[in-house]
Amino acid sequence: MANINENYLKLKAGYLFPEIARRVKVYSEKNPSAKIIRLGIGDVTLPLAPSVVEALVSSSKEMGTLEGFHGYGPEQGYSFLLKAIAENDYAPLGVKLDESEIFVSDGSKCDCGNIQEIFSQDAKIAIGDPVYPVYVDTNVMAGRTGEAGPDGRYANLIYMPSTKENGFQPDFPKERPDLIYLCFPNNPTGTVASKESLKAWVDYAKKNNSIILFDSAYEAFISEPGVPRSIYEVEGAREVAIEFRSFSKTAGFTGLRCAYIVIPKELKGKTKDGQEVSIGSLWSRRHTTKFNGVSYVTQKAAEAIYSPQGKKEIRASIDAYMSNAKAIREGLQKAGYDVFGGVNAPYIWLKTPNNLSSWDFFDQLLDKAQVVGTPGSGFGPAGEGYFRLSAFGKKDDVIEAIRRISAL
Repeated sequence: MANINENYLKLKAGYLFPEIARRVKVYSEKNPSAKIIRLGIGDVTLPLAPSVVEALVSSSKEMGTLEGFHGYGPEQGYSFLLKAIAENDYAPLGVKLDESEIFVSDGSKCDCGNIQEIFSQDAKIAIGDPVYPVYVDTNVMAGRTGEAGPDGRYANLIYMPSTKENGFQPDFPKERPDLIYLCFPNNPTGTVASKESLKAWVDYAKKNNSIILFDSAYEAFISEPGVPRSIYEVEGAREVAIEFRSFSKTAGFTGLRCAYIVIPKELKGKTKDGQEVSIGSLWSRRHTTKFNGVSYVTQKAAEAIYSPQGKKEIRASIDAYMSNAKAIREGLQKAGYDVFGGVNAPYIWLKTPNNLSSWDFFDQLLDKAQVVGTPGSGFGPAGEGYFRLSAFGKKDDVIEAIRRISAL
């Protein structure tokens, strides 16, 4: 028999969301008549925007002609989409990007998980806690950690707790990291970072020769003025940061799959003997070797969200989800819960009542209210005692869920 990668055996019992699905399946089988409301996994519920659908249909028809057929496309992305991204997502922020600095992919989850491959095996990793599980699990799989301890923390990972006491803003790690994962607006806490805070992180990364892996998949949900949408709004960030963006939540592409990663030309890594190497060139080599590119049809659909009509339609969807977030936040506050997030992000982070553990509260909500959320401990040890609800449900379901939770 072939030997396995034993690092996979370090992983905890199961990835968070499959475990939630398993528990819900068991409950459903025992209670077939229960109407379960799912506000756990961050999957969208509104249909694709009409402009996106029109682009899908027209590009599909184009693919059915001899003149308009597209086979393998450029792995980095078609120029029409790269140009649209640079002109619409970054130029209005005062950020100038070259098309060669943008790489289109099939999802930020994939990019966040795959980026670690181009860094050394002994790279020291710093993560927020709580955190999107992919950041941790992929580094465990790669062999950069030891075993998980009784508190759930993996040896050799640098944890940066984000708690109510520090405003859910991780403090600088005392041990120097090579890679720093930051996510704002944050998943799962729904909180954001100020420009001053991001500037401090950029300065820290420069001082310590670290690279920031900045997940801004939820930037489109920012509603408050002055909150940065990109780390590149901060002077000097091009020298120390990689940014991840996604169409999944912004435009409802969770099933269609399209995202992108930005790696500025100024960003460098080094070899063991001190030679500087372009991070973008390494990612390009990895991307073109292991990925055949997002389909032409999907990229035409993504381009459509940047049209004047597409922007209006996408804004309407985002506003609908943020209306849900407001309803959840205010409804829970009225019911006496300690609530965070839900203002600049589609996630609401709440303190579990009566000192219940995250999973005990999950089971209580499922059993007594038939509402599914996400246990905070699934995002890391500092998430214990907290719970995440998603605003991506249907409006009527959201209202009913809050009524049920308030009645507990």
